[in-house]
Amino acid sequence: MNRYTLLLAVSALSLSGCVAGPPPEVATPAPELPQSFYYSPDTATAGSLEALLPQDDPAFVALSAQALSASPTLAEAAARIEQARAAADRAGAERLPNIGANASVTGQRTNPAQFSSNLPPGISFDTERVSYGANLTARWDPDILGHLRAQERAALARVDAADASARGVRNALLGEIAASVIDWRTLDRRQAAIENDLAAAAELARLAGVRERAGIAPGFDRVRAESSASTSRSRLAALESERVRLVGRLVTLTAQPATEVRTALAQGAPALDQPIAPATLPSALLVNRPDVLAAAATLSAEDAELAAAARRRFPVFDLSAAVGLLAFGIGDLFDSQSVVGTLAASVAAPLLDFGRISAEIDAAAASKKAAFEAYRGAVYSALGDAEAAYGLVASTDAEAAAARNEAANLQRAARLAETRQNAGLADFLTVLEARRAADASGERAAAAEGRARRARVLLWQALGGSGS
Repeated sequence: MNRYTLLLAVSALSLSGCVAGPPPEVATPAPELPQSFYYSPDTATAGSLEALLPQDDPAFVALSAQALSASPTLAEAAARIEQARAAADRAGAERLPNIGANASVTGQRTNPAQFSSNLPPGISFDTERVSYGANLTARWDPDILGHLRAQERAALARVDAADASARGVRNALLGEIAASVIDWRTLDRRQAAIENDLAAAAELARLAGVRERAGIAPGFDRVRAESSASTSRSRLAALESERVRLVGRLVTLTAQPATEVRTALAQGAPALDQPIAPATLPSALLVNRPDVLAAAATLSAEDAELAAAARRRFPVFDLSAAVGLLAFGIGDLFDSQSVVGTLAASVAAPLLDFGRISAEIDAAAASKKAAFEAYRGAVYSALGDAEAAYGLVASTDAEAAAARNEAANLQRAARLAETRQNAGLADFLTVLEARRAADASGERAAAAEGRARRARVLLWQALGGSGS
C-alpha cells in the first residue's frame, strides 16, 4: 500500500508540473521615435544642457543648495528609496537559509490514576518530570524553479524606479527654483523700465505745468501728462504682489524662512543671457528622463512579478534540519546520549486550487500590460515635452527680439518728438502721444526676455535635467 501511495503522490506532483506552463506572453514593443526633434537647433551651434539653468546667478546657487539639503519633498523621495532597498534586501534574504536557536525547560506532573491502580508489582513511574532542551534549527528553500529569484528581481527593479522618481523630484525642484529666480530678476528689469517711464512722464507733466502757468498751453495737457505718470505708478505698485507670490513659492520649495529667501534674492544679479539650446536625439530621452526611467523600471518589476506568479503553479521544495540536546536531568544535558536531531526534505505543489493561482497570474499579466502602457505614455509625454520646449525657445526668442526692436523704435520716436517740439516743429500733444506709445514698451521687452530665459528651464527639464 505504501508503494501505491508514493506512486500516487509522485503522479499528482508530475501532473501539476505538466499543467504549469510558462507565463502568458505580454507584448512590449519598443516605442518608435522620430530621428530628430522638429524644432531642434543646428548641432554645430548647440550649447550644453546644464547651461540652461541660471548657474551664474548667486540667488539660484544659494537657494538650490538650501533646497537640496532641507527640502521635505526630497527627503520623502529619499525615504522611498530606502523603503524599496529594504524590500529588496528582504527578497534577497529569502533565498538564504533561515537558521534559529532555542532553549527550553519543561516541567510535567502526571496523575497516577490515569494509568489505573492495578500496576504489576515492581512497576512504578515518576509523577513529576523536568526536561531540558536546546536546539539549532535550519530551513532552506533551494528555489529550484526560480520563484524567489523572480521576486528579488522585482524588488531590485522597484529600487531603480524609486531612484528615478527621486531624481525626477530633484529636477522638478531645481526647475521651479530656477524659474522663480528668473521671474524675480525679470521683475527687477520690469521695475527699472517702469521707473524710466515714470521719470519721463513726470518730466512731461512738469513741462506741461510750466507751459500752463505761462499761459501758452491749456491745463488739459498737464492733466494728460499726470495721468500717464499715474499709470506708471500703478504698474509699479502691481509688481509687489508678484514679488510676494514668488517669495512664498520659494519658501515652500527651499524650506527656508522668508528672510533667508529675500537675503538670497538681494544678491547682485548677473547680466541677462540667453544660452543656446543643446541639440540632442529623441532616443536620448529614454536614458535621461527620470519619468521614463521610472516607468521602464516599473515595467521590469511587473514582468518579474508575472514570472513569480506563474511559478506558483510549480512544486516547492523545502529542506529543514534540527540538531539539539534533550535531557531529563541538568547534569545529563551534555551527555552524548542527549544529542537528538532531525533532517527532512519536502515537496508541495497545488493540485486543485479552483483557479486561484490562474487568477493571480491573470492579474499580474494585466498589471504588466498597464505598466507597459504607462511606459509608452511616459515616452511620448517626454517626446511632446521636448518638442514643445524646443519650439517655445524658438518662439520666445523671436518674441524677445521683436519686443526689443519695438521698444527701441518707440523710444527713438519719443525722443524725436521731443526734439521736434523743442525746434517748434511739433506740438505738445504729439510729444505726449509719442511718450504714451513708448510707455510700457521697455517693460514688455523685459517680460519677453524673462519668458525666453524661462523657456530654457523648461527645455532643461524636458530633456531630463541633471544626471546626478
